[in-house]
Amino acid sequence: MYFVKAFAILFAPIIAVSAFACFMTVPAAVSSPETVTVVIDAGHGGIDGGVTGKTSGVKEADINLEVAKKIKKLFDSAGVKAVMTRETSAGLYGALSKGFKLRDLQARVKIADDVYADAFISVHMNNCGDDARRGAQVYFKPESEKSKLLAESLSKSISALKGSARDCQTVAGDYYVLNNSSCPAVICECGFLSNAEDEALLQSDDYLESIAYAVFSGAIDFLAEKTSEYRAPAA
Repeated sequence: MYFVKAFAILFAPIIAVSAFACFMTVPAAVSSPETVTVVIDAGHGGIDGGVTGKTSGVKEADINLEVAKKIKKLFDSAGVKAVMTRETSAGLYGALSKGFKLRDLQARVKIADDVYADAFISVHMNNCGDDARRGAQVYFKPESEKSKLLAESLSKSISALKGSARDCQTVAGDYYVLNNSSCPAVICECGFLSNAEDEALLQSDDYLESIAYAVFSGAIDFLAEKTSEYRAPAA
């Protein structure tokens, strides 16, 4: 049932894209500018574990990777090219030396540029000194209308989740991967590991499946609406 919506929405544009792409020879690991491609970024990794669960001590980086893998599986099943920035627990910074964090972020942006991504979705978990705060948030690339539309589409889908703690908020974010992305880019904070209720949910495979599907569904809606502007420069 998960994939009915995706195939219905994407059937026409994917056929058109495939018809054009069949005349081109492109390395398997690299997309052409005529391929609809989503980059899924599992935030943190390696020595940078991100934030940790308030009671369990679970690492954000590990949950990010689980959710990212689930999102990719959904895109794969729908016939949409999805590229992961990392597929293991390792970071992308290479040698652990001065400037490793910047190198890590630069590598993520480069992956999106190299595959001509139509959307960049970075998966994260949140943290706050106020342990009562909970629920998802989506940050978008400042002054980018397309990024804002992508964020709003994801937010709407996440807010519709059964038992959602509150409506998912969209916020302009001043972050490296957003500011330096050449395509519509968002950071999806799936919940607060500083909140006991969210922390428990974020360790439930069923909930991670649900949040992954919500992100996937929101991205599909965005891509379907934007297909008529195919390959238009990002705002």
